[in-house]
Amino acid sequence: MNDLDRNMLLNSELVSLESGKSNWSRRDFMVSSAAAGFALAVQPVCAQTMIVTDTDGLKAADVMIPVADGEIPGYMARPAQGSGFGVILVVQEIFGVHEHIKDVCRRLAKIGYLAVAPSLYHRQGDVSQMKNNKEIIAKVVSKVPDAQVMSDLDATVAFAGKNGGNAAKLGVTGFCWGGRITWLYTAHNPKVRAGVAWYGRLTSPKNDMTPSHPLDLVAKINAPVLGLYGGADAGIPNDTVEKMQELLKQAGKPSEIVLYPDTPHAFHADYRPSYRKEQAEDGWKRLAAWFKKHLA
Repeated sequence: MNDLDRNMLLNSELVSLESGKSNWSRRDFMVSSAAAGFALAVQPVCAQTMIVTDTDGLKAADVMIPVADGEIPGYMARPAQGSGFGVILVVQEIFGVHEHIKDVCRRLAKIGYLAVAPSLYHRQGDVSQMKNNKEIIAKVVSKVPDAQVMSDLDATVAFAGKNGGNAAKLGVTGFCWGGRITWLYTAHNPKVRAGVAWYGRLTSPKNDMTPSHPLDLVAKINAPVLGLYGGADAGIPNDTVEKMQELLKQAGKPSEIVLYPDTPHAFHADYRPSYRKEQAEDGWKRLAAWFKKHLA
């Protein structure tokens, strides 16, 4: 019995005593353990649909990333053997670098990339114990400047390049808040070779923190971006998605947007009721093919 299986056995016995459930499987244990890593605002998670990716064959750990004014925490996963892996930045939802984002990093590492998710709200506050979206946005997200995020992502690329990654093969993907940042970062960094933006807002009122939005930056986008959107997203009107498609075409940008009919926001979030298995799996296949094509 290896250490992982031994720890699973001991922990599952403890959980069984608390829950009354016996005969815990490896998945039961992994789901139970992972659930503790989610932000309070999304609890309770949907364990039946939640994907839990193991670390077999990977090096995966919390990391500290040097940035302009110190360090920020993050999470990184890559294949255990080899080096020179393509680098993919994983940009968080509004809930921070919680377990879902870490799992996405492991999924990307399983297909051969070094995936790293920096904690981009670190200076503004800890969202993990906030009770709802409104509190997270009011107290933290609204106070995070785009300029700070771009600088931190630049620093994360440098960090990845020193830790087994090939920064010349650079991609970025993000979800919700991170989907918007994905568009922005491809306009900011000319070294990005591909992006995949999951249901990121394309326009919004401007302020000192967020002076520009994706619709404003189409001409500056440096790399092909695959946009994945839900046709029934209450927060991102279809006409803004269609406008983005039109502007990309007019600018001659080799980007694509998929608009899934009758699909809500956060359809990839397998731990939430918004999860849509078919669309999420299709989107992931498209992501894998997109990065394979553009980061090779």
